[in-house]
Amino acid sequence: MSLRLRLTLWYSGILAITMLLFGIVLYFFLNYFLYDQIRQDVKREAVNSSTRIQKSIALSQKGLVVDLELESRDIYSTNTFLQLYNIALKSYNRSANLLYYDQTLPISQSTIDKLQRQVDKMEDEIGYFEKTKIVNQDFLIYHLGITDNKSKLIGILQSAVPIGSYERTAVTLRYTLIIWAILTVIVAASLGWFLARKALKPIERVIDAANQIESGDDLEKRIHYDGPLDEIGRLTNTINGMLSRIQITYVELDEAYRAQRRFVSDASHELRTPLTTIRGNVDLLEKMWKQTSGTKELATPDQVQMSLEAMHDIAGEAQRMSRLVNDLLALARADAGVLMEKHPIEFKPLVHEVVRRAQLLEHTAEWQVGDLDALEDAMVQGNRDYLQQLLFIFIENAFKYTPTGTVAIEAIRRNSFIGIRISDTGIGMDKEDIPHIFDRFYRADLSRGVTTGTGLGLSIAKWIIDEHDGSVEVTTRKDEGSTFLIWLPANFPHAI
Repeated sequence: MSLRLRLTLWYSGILAITMLLFGIVLYFFLNYFLYDQIRQDVKREAVNSSTRIQKSIALSQKGLVVDLELESRDIYSTNTFLQLYNIALKSYNRSANLLYYDQTLPISQSTIDKLQRQVDKMEDEIGYFEKTKIVNQDFLIYHLGITDNKSKLIGILQSAVPIGSYERTAVTLRYTLIIWAILTVIVAASLGWFLARKALKPIERVIDAANQIESGDDLEKRIHYDGPLDEIGRLTNTINGMLSRIQITYVELDEAYRAQRRFVSDASHELRTPLTTIRGNVDLLEKMWKQTSGTKELATPDQVQMSLEAMHDIAGEAQRMSRLVNDLLALARADAGVLMEKHPIEFKPLVHEVVRRAQLLEHTAEWQVGDLDALEDAMVQGNRDYLQQLLFIFIENAFKYTPTGTVAIEAIRRNSFIGIRISDTGIGMDKEDIPHIFDRFYRADLSRGVTTGTGLGLSIAKWIIDEHDGSVEVTTRKDEGSTFLIWLPANFPHAI
């Protein structure tokens, strides 16, 4: 069963119950109101006549003598019929209008017995109402008991009025309410079906959009909704937001998957080259020493020189592979979310140590140490080894890409941050390269083959900076050099 049908059935059912209760209450209220007025009129007529009868009662051995004077009443003066029944004589005394129609109001032994029980119980009101048919007409009769001074039932005064028109009105009202309720429920159910369809239309669009997304790759599709910000509107906005997050996640995963494939490809390439070199040199040494062993002669100076060069190549490539594996291990730890152990560090001695050791690195450019006074009293919450590695990465890069010229380092202070500026006058970069220089295995000079390297250093440096809540600014111009400004949060406990 669809939600639309359930909503329509619930709405129609509640409306039907409401209309039923309303019709029942209205019907019984009007019915009670109409008949209450009739009963009051009939009872009042009977009580008034009974009062006059009680004053004219005279007891004799023959029974009850009544001076009612009903015969003198105009038969058109009232619609109420009166009849007095003498229990002892079993005789009737009827009003003129009742005589005119030659009708007698019915009375039975059960009526006498019921009134007698009321007299015996000494009830305040000795009488009751009864509906009956006389000549196929509906009448409401009020039976009123007449007693003597000894509280004995001696007669019954009946006051009756025709109620056929009231009964027809009640029947008409009943059928009118039933038909009106049925028509109202049908119309309301039709409108409810239409409104439920209109209200649930956005949900159908949600389903259609979800089916299209499921069957295709169009994650940019959104659900169009121009209605009020009600439950459907909030649901649509929520689903659109979820689709946006799914799209972003999908794009990120796709980019990560592509980066992973590129990473594996580049890593395989970087590892294949030194392995090929090592294998070639080993094969060369094996062939050369097999020949020497076969002739049982000592190696010639040329063979010794070739062996030394081969072993030198093997050692160099092994060292290169070691650096590559160490870099890959560092990045793997970063991807695995390994927490870096940090402690408060005096930053000035650390930088001075790096500056001292940097001049021992292989370089052809001039190494210049600028003003480092800004590091005075600076304390950095970080890891000493990784911070040293960070600075060495930028310095080695500057040396690598500056065959001639200068490489300089200096420190600046800005609020609660320490900045280390490393600048060079080397080959620089194109501005298109800047967004990618921190990507793994990316090298701005790869197509030109100016330098050698793995392309992992800046990726590791960016991870170290992020782990220390820092940032890096890059300024570069092709053939004019590059400047890297590293910002790290610091505090100065001894500063005035």
